Amino acid sequence: MSQSNSSRRRFLQILGVAAVSVPLAGVAVRSASAQDLTPLDSSNPTAAALGYVEDTATVDPSKYPQHKAEQDCANCQFYAATSDGRGTCQLFPGHTVAGKGWCASWAAKAG
Repeated sequence: MSQSNSSRRRFLQILGVAAVSVPLAGVAVRSASAQDLTPLDSSNPTAAALGYVEDTATVDPSKYPQHKAEQDCANCQFYAATSDGRGTCQLFPGHTVAGKGWCASWAAKAG
C-alpha cells in the first residue's frame, strides 16, 4: 500500500470518528441539566480568548469596537435560556452564561 493511500485511509477514519462524535457531544451537553452546569468564569481560557463578560454594558469598546449595546447572550444564536437569567452557550459546553453577558462571537438569532 502506498504512503498516500495509507494517509488518506487514516484521514478518512479520523473524519468518520469526528462525524459521529460531534453530534453525540452536542446531545450530551443538551441533556445535562442546568444544575450540572457551572457558571462560566471569565478566567476560563475560551472565555478569556472571546472576551466574555457577565454584563454587556461592561464591554471595553477599545478592545471590541464591533460591540453594540443591544447585543447580549440572550439574543445570540448560540444561547439557550435555562433559568435565573442564565443559559447555555454552544461555545462554552458544561457552563452557563449570563443572559446579559456578551462575547466576541456574538451572532444575531435568526428570526
